[in-house]
Amino acid sequence: MSLNLYTNNVCLLGIKNIFKFKLHSKCIHRSVAARKITPQEVTAILSSKEHIYEFEQNLGSVKAYETNQLESNTPIEDTRAEAKCLLTSGMLFGVFDGHGGASCSHVITKRLFDYICVSLLPKPLLLEYLESGNQLVEMRNETFDLVGELKTLYAQSLKSYVLKLINESQEHQFKMKDALEKAFLQLDEDIMAEARFNINSEVDNLTLNVGLSGSVACVAHIDGPHLHVASTGDCLAVVGVYTDDDTWIAKVMVEEHNTDNLNELHRVISEHPSNEKDTVIKYERLLGQLAPLRAFGDLRYKWSREMLSEHIVPKLGENAIPPFYYTPPYLTAKPQVAHHHLQPRDKFLILATDGLWDFMSPLQVVRLVGEHMSGKVTLTPLKLPRKNMKLSDINNLLLQRRDSLKRKPVDANACTHLIRNALGGSEYGVEHAKLSQLLNLPKNISRSFRDDITITIVYFNTEYLRHPQS
Repeated sequence: MSLNLYTNNVCLLGIKNIFKFKLHSKCIHRSVAARKITPQEVTAILSSKEHIYEFEQNLGSVKAYETNQLESNTPIEDTRAEAKCLLTSGMLFGVFDGHGGASCSHVITKRLFDYICVSLLPKPLLLEYLESGNQLVEMRNETFDLVGELKTLYAQSLKSYVLKLINESQEHQFKMKDALEKAFLQLDEDIMAEARFNINSEVDNLTLNVGLSGSVACVAHIDGPHLHVASTGDCLAVVGVYTDDDTWIAKVMVEEHNTDNLNELHRVISEHPSNEKDTVIKYERLLGQLAPLRAFGDLRYKWSREMLSEHIVPKLGENAIPPFYYTPPYLTAKPQVAHHHLQPRDKFLILATDGLWDFMSPLQVVRLVGEHMSGKVTLTPLKLPRKNMKLSDINNLLLQRRDSLKRKPVDANACTHLIRNALGGSEYGVEHAKLSQLLNLPKNISRSFRDDITITIVYFNTEYLRHPQS
C-alpha cells in the first residue's frame, strides 16, 4: 500500500508543466541511454496497447472505434473503457486520468458506466434489474479486474443507489444532463463513504487508497444521432467535422477544468469566503497542490478538517491536510455535460487525456486523424460504400484512393498515429531521433517530460447519420 507516498505525489504534480518543455532539448539528450532505439522498436512500443474494433453491421451511428495508450508513469495511471448498454440503447466510451496513484482511475473505470446506466433507467426497469441482477453493460477489451472483496462492496453500493433512484420522486421529466451529473456525483459520494468503512484491514486499506488518490474522467454516451459528453477534469472530447469546402473543424465539446479556464477559476473562488481569494488557488493549483479543479476521489480536498485529523493524519502525518484548508470541500466531481446532435459532416469523436493535449491542439489532432482516414483507405481492399453505384462515382472513388496513396500512414491505428506525431512531430514531419529519445527516457525521469497518453477515437456512420432513426 502506497499511502505514505501520497502526499509527495501530490506535491510533485506541480512540476509537470514547468519542466516538460523548458528542459526538453538539453536534459533529454543527457538523460537517455546511449543506444538509440530503431524505427521498428519505436513502432513496437507505440502499437503495443492499440486496439481496433469494427462493427460488422453498421446499423447505428457508431461504425468503429480505436484506442491506444502510452505509459509514462509506472504503473500507468490512465485507463480507458468502452461498453454497450444492455438495458437501454447506446454505447459508452471513456478515458480516465489518475493522479496520486492508479487506484481511483481503475475503480471508476470499472464502476462509472454501471452508475450511468442505472441513472438512465425508468422505475420499472430499475425494479426489474434489482430483482434479476442482470449485467448492465457489456465491457469490451478489458485489461484488468478488481479483487473479489471490492467487487462485493461495490455491488452493495450500486444496489443502494438503485434503491435510492426507485424511491425518488418520478414527477420530474427525464433529462440526460441530470442523469449524467447524478451518476458522477453518486459514485464519488460512494467512494468517499467507502473510504470510512470498517470492514477488515485489507479492504479498508484498499478503499482508503482509492479515496486518497484521484482521477479525472471524460465519458461519451452515443445513442443514434445523440452525443452526450460528461467531463470532470482536464481531459477533452473533440468532434472532427469535415466541411463542404474540404477542410476540417475541431468542435471542442467540453472545457478543461483547470486554472487556464477563467470561468472555472471564478467558480472555485466564488464558492469560498472572500478572505480566501488569494489562497484557494496558488501557483495555478488548487490550494497550491492539485492541477485539476474537478476530480473523483481526492478526499484530502473534500473531507472536513476534523475527519482528516481523525482518519488520515495518523497514517500520513500533518502534511496530509493541505495548506489554507478552511472551508472544505474545495473539489467536486460534478461534470460539465454537453449535447451534440450528430450530422453527416461529423466524422469522428476523439477522447484523450491531457498527455496528448500537452503536445497538440484540438485542430492539429483533428487534421491528423482526418489525414489518416484519407490515407488509411490504401491499407485495405477497396469496398464500395453502397450498392448500385454509378460508374462515374466509382471512378471518383478510385481517383480519391490514388491521391490517398501519397498520405499512406505508417500506423493502421489513428491513435498510434497521433501519439507518434505528438512525441516526434516537427515542422518537417516526424523526427525519429526526437521520438526515440522521448520513448527511451529512464522511468524515473520520464514523467518530467511527458505524461501518460490515452486516446479513443470513435468513427461515425455517415450513411446512418444521413437518415437517422431518431
